[in-house]
Amino acid sequence: MSSGEHVLVVERGAETGGGLLELLHRAGYRATPASSLPEIHALVHTNHIAVLLLDDRAAGLNPEALLGEIKGAAATATIRVIVLAGADPAGRARWLDLGADDAFAWPGDPSELLARVRAQLRAGRSLRQWWDKARLAEEGQRIAHTAFEALAVTEKMTRDAFRLDRRLNRGIAIFVVLAVVMAGIFFLFSRHARQETQRAYAAITRLERGIASGEDLVAGAARMRAEIERSAATTLEQHRDRLEQQSEQLRARMAEAGSAEVSALRKQLNETSTQIRRLQSASRVAQNIIRTYAPSVCLLHVTIAFRHRESGLRLRYGGINPQGQPLADSAGNPVVGVEGTGPEVRADFFGTGFLAGRDGRVLTNRHVIEPWWKDAELAAVAREGVDPVIAEISAYFPGEPRAVRMATRKVSPALDLAIVQGDMTGLKRPVLLLDSRKEAAVSGQPVVLMGYATGLDAILARAGEDTVRSMVQAAGGNPREIMGQLAQRNLIRPLTTQGHVGDVLPDKIVYDAQTAHGGSGGPLFNAQGKVIGVNFAVVRGFGGSNFGIPIRYAEALLK
Repeated sequence: MSSGEHVLVVERGAETGGGLLELLHRAGYRATPASSLPEIHALVHTNHIAVLLLDDRAAGLNPEALLGEIKGAAATATIRVIVLAGADPAGRARWLDLGADDAFAWPGDPSELLARVRAQLRAGRSLRQWWDKARLAEEGQRIAHTAFEALAVTEKMTRDAFRLDRRLNRGIAIFVVLAVVMAGIFFLFSRHARQETQRAYAAITRLERGIASGEDLVAGAARMRAEIERSAATTLEQHRDRLEQQSEQLRARMAEAGSAEVSALRKQLNETSTQIRRLQSASRVAQNIIRTYAPSVCLLHVTIAFRHRESGLRLRYGGINPQGQPLADSAGNPVVGVEGTGPEVRADFFGTGFLAGRDGRVLTNRHVIEPWWKDAELAAVAREGVDPVIAEISAYFPGEPRAVRMATRKVSPALDLAIVQGDMTGLKRPVLLLDSRKEAAVSGQPVVLMGYATGLDAILARAGEDTVRSMVQAAGGNPREIMGQLAQRNLIRPLTTQGHVGDVLPDKIVYDAQTAHGGSGGPLFNAQGKVIGVNFAVVRGFGGSNFGIPIRYAEALLK
């Protein structure tokens, strides 16, 4: 630890503070206790405090106000604050949302606390270095700006000097001009870099709006409800009803037709009856697949955060206004940066996965769990020194009121396939049967596609407007809370569509079963109820020709 780094302990009382101080001293740290606000102010402004251990039950203090004061002032914003909280995870999460750098259950494991102190010291050093560079860049801009303002005066003085004395040392004049030019170049480069960074951060905040506002959620659910009603006219059930009406009409015509027409009408009736039997068979297959395997097809909720590559710190909002919204700049974009005191900037994505192993392995697309994969907008963000990272993956299975936390296990380096895994203890779900034979997919054969097409919108569309409004209000716009309420109300169920294989290519299956964004990663079943592909690409809209990766390409990941 650097001799200039200091740990300040704001204790609950002598019985706890003394133990903390002794622990820190034994570990070789400079540590000082504080119990009053004036004492804390004096120490943080005069003793190079690097880490503040803040007990959330410190007597005579308002810990929330103290945290906001330290993180909100430029002179103390680099101090890393670890809140010593109780054992309740929700309480610790609240402190992180308020801007704390870490929250630790105390009393707890002393060695873990020391490790967290070391981690915050490292992060603080990186942050201070980043701030020093930023201040240096700002100072360079001010110097360049001053140089530009002085350029006219310098040129006039140079002209006057040449008129007064032709023997003036030209080397000095050239040096002055070069200095001004270099300052100008630096100024223009810095301004361009700042603009690029702001554009990148603006792109991040646009992505962050994956869970919309309450009114947007209600409106989106209403639009999706209307879309589902319109698309219902193209379902196999509707087609079967039309064929049955046509069959009745043919029978009526045969009863009145002459002998010359009966033969032709009978042929049409036979063809219609054959189509009806095929549709009935396909419907029974679909019903069996839904009944057996729908409980094993999950909605994946992927949350990503953004890490500043140089400092290793995650991006945060600059702050939160009294209305609970992020502070915005003059252009209306939320203020984002590693020095922010607000919550982390996060983006939410949704996709489909299905159970492919008894040990809790779930197969899905790579772009579902790594939304930045082959994504142009996120690639632009990465060029500005910000890396997207997975913050959390949750799987929601039909009929299960809780989320299953997932972790990435395998990712295909070339194909859009990935495996995540979670603890499925207590969840009895059948593993989907796979058919990896080349002849498993044949052009013209019926298929069943299952998934969460259109993601959250379709799920909310089933709930009804009043239910959506009550859930959004109760959740306060928190994505995890909204998903939790949907799961508890048993509203998370996959959509199932039917169609036929249009073409079978070496690396993809083409089919017309309807789907949309959110359906990525869903299983494609053949008439035998086995998975022959993983849905990975859809055309814009709800329908058209869609594409699946043959299931044989997933065998290497599943071994």
